Amino acid sequence: MFSGKGKIFLFILFFTGFSKLLFAQNSPVEDELLRHNIQVLRSYFIENNNWHVVKKEVGTDVDALLHFIEDEPINEIIKNLNDTQRVNGNYVTRLPENVDDSLSVPGYVPYADQQMEVQIIESEYRASVKPEDITVPPAIIREAENEVRQIPEGEGMRLFADSVYTFPDELFIPEVIPDSILNSPDLFNELVRRDSLRKEFVEEKRVFYNDSVKAEYISRIVSVYRAEKYNENLQYRIKRYKDEVKLNNYYVLKAYNDEVVTQVNDSIKAVLNVLMSYADFIDTTHLTLMNLYGEKEDILLQNGAERYSRIWLKNVQNDSLAVTVKNTDKHTVQMLIDDGVTFSRFKEKQTKDFDFESLKPNNNKFKGVGKSYELETPWIIGGEGNIGLTQTYLDNWKKGGKSSLATLMVLKGFANYSRKDGKVKWENSAEFRNGWIRPGGDESELQKNDDKIEITTRYGLSAFKKWYYSAELNFNTQLFRGYNYPKDENAEALSAFLSPSTTYLKIGLDYKPNKNLSLFLSPLTIKNVYVRDTALVDQTNFGVHEGRKAFWEPGLNADLSYKTKISDDISYETKYKMFINYKDPFTKFDLNWENNFKMHLNSYIDLRLMFHFIYDDDVKFPVYNAAGDKTGDKPKLQVKEFFTIGFSYKINRKVMRTHRIR
Repeated sequence: MFSGKGKIFLFILFFTGFSKLLFAQNSPVEDELLRHNIQVLRSYFIENNNWHVVKKEVGTDVDALLHFIEDEPINEIIKNLNDTQRVNGNYVTRLPENVDDSLSVPGYVPYADQQMEVQIIESEYRASVKPEDITVPPAIIREAENEVRQIPEGEGMRLFADSVYTFPDELFIPEVIPDSILNSPDLFNELVRRDSLRKEFVEEKRVFYNDSVKAEYISRIVSVYRAEKYNENLQYRIKRYKDEVKLNNYYVLKAYNDEVVTQVNDSIKAVLNVLMSYADFIDTTHLTLMNLYGEKEDILLQNGAERYSRIWLKNVQNDSLAVTVKNTDKHTVQMLIDDGVTFSRFKEKQTKDFDFESLKPNNNKFKGVGKSYELETPWIIGGEGNIGLTQTYLDNWKKGGKSSLATLMVLKGFANYSRKDGKVKWENSAEFRNGWIRPGGDESELQKNDDKIEITTRYGLSAFKKWYYSAELNFNTQLFRGYNYPKDENAEALSAFLSPSTTYLKIGLDYKPNKNLSLFLSPLTIKNVYVRDTALVDQTNFGVHEGRKAFWEPGLNADLSYKTKISDDISYETKYKMFINYKDPFTKFDLNWENNFKMHLNSYIDLRLMFHFIYDDDVKFPVYNAAGDKTGDKPKLQVKEFFTIGFSYKINRKVMRTHRIR
């Protein structure tokens, strides 16, 4: 809420310095100060969801104090708040992750700086450490030696049979030995000598082959081990750095947030003291004294003002006693008997029974109450829910996901207001989609394949014929984190809750010829993209510059929605949205097109088919060349397809109210 200490101290000095003015009659300046004090309490206790009340009872008391300024009694509330101050407890608190200005907190490391440091870590590591410098444990080499397949002794001829090696000409021996060699002693001895040399040659080649195969296999195993260990050491350094940054950011935000929370609570305490003093001063209590004969005297109890009233006390004999009642403060009265007291009794009167029946209410006054009937209002509310199995196809889907068989839950609701004369239309809708997949069996990781929260409100006034002057506010985001799957433990989130969120504010003309068709043209449109957690999500992927959390751009927006029944059981609905940026009208535009087909199988089971296309110039995808090197980023068409069969339930009814005829 506050960006620094200075503003908070100014609030405290401002509230304390002018508190004395509240004890005098209100002037326009004092009324403005009072409204300002009330707004400070509302901003922390009611309106801002980032601040949470420490004790529920304190929040209730502060809320009642705010209401008292208009028309509620305050005594007990002031007592409870004073008790809380004596205990010295906090009134509101806030979680560190809800700090709005985290990027401006000294010591906080944003996502962009983290990425630059990761690149530096990688460069320094690759420059200082080489894979060949990594020591391989002897056990790895021994295991590799045992695993390598070698030629056993005596089976060396397999190498020659498989043409791995060949014999030289001088060791050639024919397969069929001619008789001339067998009959010649010299030729036969030469043949025996060649055979002996061949055996030595075969054994030599077998040993050489085994040694070379073993050396090659061990070299490959060692290279794989060193590469894995090299990358593992690098990832460990990166993870250690990110863990340090995550811890640093937490403590930096916690220290900053604790200081702001303390200062805010001090401001609230000062504001409460001013308001409680003011409330206690202006509060009055009306007290009515009545004697036996029904004679009344009204007494006004108030701090800082003395008032005197007189009433005659009487008994059943009509004896009179004058009593003076003095107002001392808001809680106390003083009663005095008049100095000149006389008793006058003209004749004795007997005590008689008092007619208590005269005090009972007239029960007949409730007779004749009319019967109730239903009255139709301009409101129509409804919605539908669907849970079922989904066959999913994803292509270039920026928020993360994977094609698979999955579960999908879709909840839609609307509340529409339309006057009978057709002059005013107010349409409100909300949609929640959430789907998960678990590919590869029950032991694989749970993955997200759909996540959407969208809220839309559109207000229109009749312009001419079927056209309406209209204004629309559209907001959409996601609830859970999205990743590129499969992900490891160091995977970076692509999206998260409010990271990003997109808001459109549109003003234009809405053409509604019937309830099934709407064409909304808004030449005055503002698009805002906001990334809440820039330490977790890279905001530059969604068009937000480094060091910032949001951006906005003006443009022209066109929305087309149409639904029709193809048959009694089949319906079709399409929603087309296009946004053209005025800054670059011919180069940048956004497109969002949903197509939904629905087939009713019975009252509660239906079949659904959806095609969803998105093109956003602000959402970039990495581009790689043939060698696998990143060459840049560019927008791409995002495609999603769902095929679902599941349970469905639908509500659509007019709002009725009860009216009594008197």
